[in-house]
Amino acid sequence: MTGRRPFRSTLLPTCTRPVRATAVSAAALVACVSLTAGCGVVPGVTGGSGDDPIKVMTWAPENTNATNKPGMPAFAKAYARWVNAHGGLNGHKITVLTCNDRNDSVAAARCAQRAVSEGVVAVIGSYSQYADSFLPPLEGAGIPYIGGYGVTSEEFTSPLSYPVNGGQPTLLAGLGKALSDCGPVALIRPDTVAGDELSSLLDSGLTAGGHAATKDLRAPEDATEYAENSDRALRQTTTDPARKGCVVPALGDRTGTFMDSFRRDRGKYPSVRTAMVLGNVDQTEINASGGQAGPYEGSYITGWYPVETDPRWDPMKKVISEQAFGDDRIDAADTGVQTTWIAYTAFKEVVESLTGEVTSDTVRKALDDGIKVNTGGLTPSLQWKFQGPLAAVGFPRLANTDVSLQVVRQGRLVLAKKGFTDVTDTLRNADLN
Repeated sequence: MTGRRPFRSTLLPTCTRPVRATAVSAAALVACVSLTAGCGVVPGVTGGSGDDPIKVMTWAPENTNATNKPGMPAFAKAYARWVNAHGGLNGHKITVLTCNDRNDSVAAARCAQRAVSEGVVAVIGSYSQYADSFLPPLEGAGIPYIGGYGVTSEEFTSPLSYPVNGGQPTLLAGLGKALSDCGPVALIRPDTVAGDELSSLLDSGLTAGGHAATKDLRAPEDATEYAENSDRALRQTTTDPARKGCVVPALGDRTGTFMDSFRRDRGKYPSVRTAMVLGNVDQTEINASGGQAGPYEGSYITGWYPVETDPRWDPMKKVISEQAFGDDRIDAADTGVQTTWIAYTAFKEVVESLTGEVTSDTVRKALDDGIKVNTGGLTPSLQWKFQGPLAAVGFPRLANTDVSLQVVRQGRLVLAKKGFTDVTDTLRNADLN
């Protein structure tokens, strides 16, 4: 794929970074282990032996000028309180450490280095744009990264990453497929290295439906208004009077800021449709922007999971009710919170499968040996392989290729199409080089 972040050697441990390739073999992982052992960091010695508490970490950006996910570490803490109040995991108490990634590569590396120094068993349910900063320390110490948000391509290539959703690749491929009947399509995305990957992913779905490639429009990641970008998007998508164009903002937390500018400008142009991926907008944002009278009404939105009102979320809501009632950082409709719940659900199943010590080594071995994780229907059964079905296009660790298509009707997110859509074939045929 294009747009990979450059290697930042100054942020990494002195050990040699294990090799990560498009298709990673079991032999490569063995090589990684031998490399790290030679540096004095032996995988498998962290956390949870005997009756000791199991120590894990969850990180996410908080209080920044760009994307913030405070609900993820807050929910992780609530989950730990709930587990400990109900007998622990396989008889072990759980201790959750949290870290603010700050949307910064140096801070992300420090979070990972702290995870290593604290001897955590796993990093679970976290968000960071800086995989090239946080993965090398985790790989060097043999610490698995379970259920990251999926915002970077490296999360789908590292042999120590175990994603629970399909990240941006599946959401954008699914959205592109849903928009194949649009007129011109414009993508408004951050002018960042991570943002550089988004247009090719959206194009994979558009071209699968016989549509031309998107008009790729860059925008500042942390702007306070987007009038110029909104006007440009509207001009680009209203050039064909016979077909209604589609505008796709993908600006993280700044998507709402873009939509404020878009609402003011759209009346000057012919009607267009809007579409986005869940995580850039959720039910809370739809409510805050005016609900049915707001700019999201009628928008198509792709997500990884069922809508928030689905009863399959009831166990998560019970945790929130018992341990985080009144904590306004934690919202059951927040995709970050939902991802953290699924990641901890996966970790719980792995721990309960173990008969001996709970260490980073035994957890990783159970995952690599092919354990199938059941998430209560929120995802398909999850199983991570070194070379999954999308290894050829650069996503060997992608284990969940299902997306749901939702739409905002009368101010509420509802399913536009029942069930999930599998985008494996769409991504397999994509030109992502």
